[in-house]
Amino acid sequence: MKIAFTTKGTTWEAVMDARFGRTEFIVLYDEQTNQLTYFDNKVAESEAHGAGAATAKQLFELRPDVLITGNGPGGNASVILQKLPMQIFTGAGEMTMKQAFEAYKNGELALFN
Repeated sequence: MKIAFTTKGTTWEAVMDARFGRTEFIVLYDEQTNQLTYFDNKVAESEAHGAGAATAKQLFELRPDVLITGNGPGGNASVILQKLPMQIFTGAGEMTMKQAFEAYKNGELALFN
């Protein structure tokens, strides 16, 4: 299973980014290989409008099984993400990536609809 996180850094100790669209990084954790891979999300920084859609397009290309984020995607991003067989969990905005992963495993995050 591949799990994507919206973060402000690239390690397990990185703080989660409460913002979906303007997150600094998308970190992908592959449970099979135990590998972390990060993707700089600078493409969204330059967007005056539509940062969420730009981030959603990047996730569409990565095709994770799960997304863990802070507040969740907005309307335009949600339209794109609904095309993926991916579950989105919110409520991780004040956690480290490791804490967010543990909260996900323990069923403590909210499923985004």
